[in-house]
Amino acid sequence: MLGLDIALLSAKHQVSHIGIVAGDSDLIPAFEVARNESISVWLFHGPRTSRIDGTSTYASELWSAADERSEIDLKFMKNIERAAKK
Repeated sequence: MLGLDIALLSAKHQVSHIGIVAGDSDLIPAFEVARNESISVWLFHGPRTSRIDGTSTYASELWSAADERSEIDLKFMKNIERAAKK
């Protein structure tokens, strides 16, 4: 359903940027629709590998399908906390 929302909002040009917290490849088609409509797609993701078992926390194809990428780490969260206090 999220992929459908991304595609519809993009096709109707109701958004200019889309930010998604995700890791699996299910959203790749929606990312492609958005990018074809000149919508900037931002991927917010976990670390490259899991500390528990060493597997990837996101699909490399999803990472490649985004325009911008940002890892959700302690620095990222502290920046959000600072911004919320302003």
